[in-house]
Amino acid sequence: MEYISTRGSAPRLDFEGVTLAGLAADGGLYLPGDWPRFSEAEIRALRGKPYPELAATIMRPFVKGSLTDDELDAMCAAVYGHFGHAAVTPLVQLNEQHWLLELFHGPTLAFKDVALQMLGHLFETFLARRDQKMMIVGATSGDTGSAAINAVANRDNVAIVMLHPKGRVSDVQRRQMTTVRAANVYNLAIDGSFDDAQAHVKRMFRDEDVTGTLKLGAVNSINWARLMAQVVYYFYSALQLGSPERKVAYSVPTGNFGDVFAGYVAAQMGLPIERLIVATNVNDILHRALSDGDYSAGGVTPTITPSMDIQVSSNFERLLFDCGGRNGPALAGQMEAFEASKAMRLTNEQARGASALFTSIRADQDDTARALAWAYRETAQVIDPHTGVGLHAGIEAGKTGLVGQDVPIVTLATAHPAKFPDAVERAVGVRPALPQRVGDLFGREEHFSEISGEYESVRDFVLQNAVSA
Repeated sequence: MEYISTRGSAPRLDFEGVTLAGLAADGGLYLPGDWPRFSEAEIRALRGKPYPELAATIMRPFVKGSLTDDELDAMCAAVYGHFGHAAVTPLVQLNEQHWLLELFHGPTLAFKDVALQMLGHLFETFLARRDQKMMIVGATSGDTGSAAINAVANRDNVAIVMLHPKGRVSDVQRRQMTTVRAANVYNLAIDGSFDDAQAHVKRMFRDEDVTGTLKLGAVNSINWARLMAQVVYYFYSALQLGSPERKVAYSVPTGNFGDVFAGYVAAQMGLPIERLIVATNVNDILHRALSDGDYSAGGVTPTITPSMDIQVSSNFERLLFDCGGRNGPALAGQMEAFEASKAMRLTNEQARGASALFTSIRADQDDTARALAWAYRETAQVIDPHTGVGLHAGIEAGKTGLVGQDVPIVTLATAHPAKFPDAVERAVGVRPALPQRVGDLFGREEHFSEISGEYESVRDFVLQNAVSA
């Protein structure tokens, strides 16, 4: 399998290469040169497979040439054999049309674990093979940081610096990062928003003063391997609901566009998806882009769904590339103009391509709270606010006919409600408890550094601590 950059001028790489590279050298994101595709008969044959076996089958075309079948099978068994639920990502029925796909049974209680536990194993395997060391630099709006740190803490040949916006993640999210005691883990709380932190990370990958000294790696969803692992649970849930004979729609709480783009990948692979509903909070750049082609960033408004408080969605570039004729040089010019002005119009081709599968619905904080209350009152389910945004969008899509009544709508439940206890308690009157396996979180000592929001401060910290990598 060969991978190409969305901006057209970076070298083609194999799966091992793109996993270790993260961001492409030309500033673009890597995608497969061609989408692998399963027939209806091949999809039907996947029914009933346990999650680790299904994961290996779905991932196999993407890793061809970089991992043997035995290596991939063993890795999937190791990664998905220790989640907190035997089904790994279980489905829960809410009513005759609506379902929840619980993605929070990993070690840090968020959907990021499904992919990042795999990525940790991939890094260790590929770095040992090359006898290389790597410094991972990442930015988090909440859940990526803790999942990435858990995945690589104390692993050989790798260190991690994780940036989070100071005061803009929940106490549970912060503590899951800052209480990890490992010599290869560094946490930075920066002044500014997630978008600021993400911009610093992307800039670092293009800074020759850094890349000439360090081997940098990425754990954000700019890393293709992360997206690949997320494709699996779309197949897993759709198969349980009757695929390939029956189409399924998905409502996805969306910030950086990686989770919902994994659904797009599943559709390109042959999974019959009726519609992907991009559920946004009031930081609604994606809703505006998909509704009327206006991809223009504004200020970030803090909300009860901090992982979605984003105005620049990195993975959206992958969709624009694939829907826009895969014209790398044209997209490079379009994205460079956006990076300068923070404003862009989708081309007619991009807008048409996106609308074939995607729609979007925006939820404000009252909408979100009502969705949490509905889930608890009508179905006895306590859900987190991000899932509430997705549930609101899914319910609206069913009510308004965007999705037909005969099509199941699956809302991705992206985090355990105990990660956001204050918001949940205000909405439903119940304070969710942390699962027993992380119940001592607030008794652990925190360790992190506070730093200014300037790029130079972050760059200097990474270079000064690079010896550990």
